[in-house]
Amino acid sequence: MKILDKKILSFTFFQFFFVVISFLGLVTSFVVSDFSNETVFNHSHTTKPLFYKISGTWGNHEGSLLLWLLVLTLFIYLFLLKSVEQKKNYRILTLLFQEIIIIGFFVFLIKTSNPFNYITPVPKEGLGLNPILQDPALAIHPPVLYLGYVGSSIIFSSALAAVSLNYISKDWAKHIKKWVFISWIFLTLGILLGSIWAYYELGWGGFWFWDPVENVSLMPWLSLTTLLHCILALEKRNILNSWVIILSITTFTLSMCGTFLVRSGILNSVHTFANDPERGLFILIFLFILIFLSFFVFFFFQKNENKILINLNWVSKETAILINNWFMMYFLVVVLIGTVYPIFLEVITSEKISVGPPFFHKLIIPFLIPFLIFMAIGPQLKWIKSDLKNKLYLILFLLISFILTVIIVKNLSINFFTNTILLTAAFFLFFITVRDFFKKRFSNLSQNIAHFGFSLLILSILFNNIFSSEIITNLKIGETFISDKFKINFKNINQKDEQNYKAIIGEFEIIDSNGNYSIMSPELRIYNQPNIVTSEADIKTNLLTDKFMTMNSVQNKEYFNIRYQIKPFMLWIWISVILISFGGLISFFKKRYEN
Repeated sequence: MKILDKKILSFTFFQFFFVVISFLGLVTSFVVSDFSNETVFNHSHTTKPLFYKISGTWGNHEGSLLLWLLVLTLFIYLFLLKSVEQKKNYRILTLLFQEIIIIGFFVFLIKTSNPFNYITPVPKEGLGLNPILQDPALAIHPPVLYLGYVGSSIIFSSALAAVSLNYISKDWAKHIKKWVFISWIFLTLGILLGSIWAYYELGWGGFWFWDPVENVSLMPWLSLTTLLHCILALEKRNILNSWVIILSITTFTLSMCGTFLVRSGILNSVHTFANDPERGLFILIFLFILIFLSFFVFFFFQKNENKILINLNWVSKETAILINNWFMMYFLVVVLIGTVYPIFLEVITSEKISVGPPFFHKLIIPFLIPFLIFMAIGPQLKWIKSDLKNKLYLILFLLISFILTVIIVKNLSINFFTNTILLTAAFFLFFITVRDFFKKRFSNLSQNIAHFGFSLLILSILFNNIFSSEIITNLKIGETFISDKFKINFKNINQKDEQNYKAIIGEFEIIDSNGNYSIMSPELRIYNQPNIVTSEADIKTNLLTDKFMTMNSVQNKEYFNIRYQIKPFMLWIWISVILISFGGLISFFKKRYEN
């Protein structure tokens, strides 16, 4: 058996090694501007900075799929390397299911998306990379996001292997938990990087816009977060076995659905890579094969759920986990419907519609309130059975949260009822998580940090929404805009030549009602290849507020369209997501399960 182990490990290593060689070959082609390569010709240019030549390797459909394949082969190699103590049959079956995915992507790459197609005669210059993709955050966003996406493939393969061998147990949960955490951490950070990029690069002035491709990354995150909590319950009490399997399948399926939607061309988004129905059809067929395989394995091999679930006490940590999982699945369904409904409507009726923030806000916010309350109460309960004795502090914190919220809302001209309830729930979670730091100290530190980060995220988003202000106006050089809150002087414009673009830099003097003075310098960038004009925001950040300004030229006029925004607590939105990820990182290195 040791010889078999060595052969399997050698196979996966050489598989990974050869994909690495291919990937490095594509990187080299981009670095040296080898325009005989069709992928390089379509997505690079000699004047591009070296950093963006390298990142251009995965800033396109073909290169990004090769990166997918690279991470797939890396993860199965690491999985086999780190699971030598597991059953032989389990490791071999996990490898089998993972190889089905790898072979599917390999065939897809060769048949429809070969990154090594050559063209003759060799062009002297390339077409260049989309300027909005030439950004440091977006350069590292895809690899980090793919580590999260592809990490779910190992969970998927492992779950199917464990079901086939009737190995869904505490031991399996303890083993696979590390892979759930590493996938969740990378997916969280990948979404964060994409959000930061959209904030300052697209000039929208916000962190989330319910763009279809944003939703595509959020859906597997919701499923993976639910799975993470179920794995902890399975490790502790050997419950939610079937739920864990379903979530493992769902998470990877949603990652594959994201690949299909982004690469089929049926989504209209700034994030989409390709517009090729043949590619989308291939992924769709492959996705159906994987779904059919997973359901066959689940229904054929899965044993009946043990009876512990029936005897769950209503006042217990596992019940709180189960209830919050229902909420998470509801949020997932809302996002899924809002994303795919316009697609189905267009196919059936040829009518094009877009589902925007109002749809998601109306359906999510009412259920977010009890979700936050249960999230605050759940960690205060014990496993198996708890009681409400010595829990009066929950009522006290809820009362303090309500009073504080009323004071804030009363002084603002905003919707009293909705904002009062939502802010109360957010403050309640925030105060409870802060209390846990002082009360529990280093006990459940990872959980405390992650939950505190989430409470901070919700509060930051709410305050950002409530206190934000915006001015949109047209100005020409020398003119001044005056409002009750701001005075904007358009002083001058300057020009600057960079390696692959020319910049027109505006100079604006901002004076607020308190007499505070600042200079803002948004840019218009005119890229040489491709010949595209982009708007670059100027953002002044401090601990409490972002000042955000963009400028755009008004066609055939000497005026510029100016957009100036005050965005409170933007920095804390980013910090809170980092805290959430850090909590997961601590749990990843933690040797025992959560209490």
